[in-house]
Amino acid sequence: MRGKRGEPASLGDILHVVAGRLKRVDVRLIDQVRAVWDDNVDEVLRGRCQPLFIKDGVLVVEVPSGAFAQRITQDSARILAAFESLGDDAPRSIRTVITP
Repeated sequence: MRGKRGEPASLGDILHVVAGRLKRVDVRLIDQVRAVWDDNVDEVLRGRCQPLFIKDGVLVVEVPSGAFAQRITQDSARILAAFESLGDDAPRSIRTVITP
């Protein structure tokens, strides 16, 4: 990250940007999300796909390939039903991001 004159940004500026991004994501939920994920997703998906966070009602899941993204999409209704135990914090949809 660079400042106005091409100089490195100050640590304070970087932390301000990061804090702004985190305010929109409830990081406290991630432990609950991972517990529900581990208990309700089949072993193949659980071993290769990782829930990252819930933001604006969307569960973001890291997957290693398009094939896994398709599998998550196909199983999304069942996966979302498992998250109903989170009440108002439960995700309403799933988005995958491919990270090889």
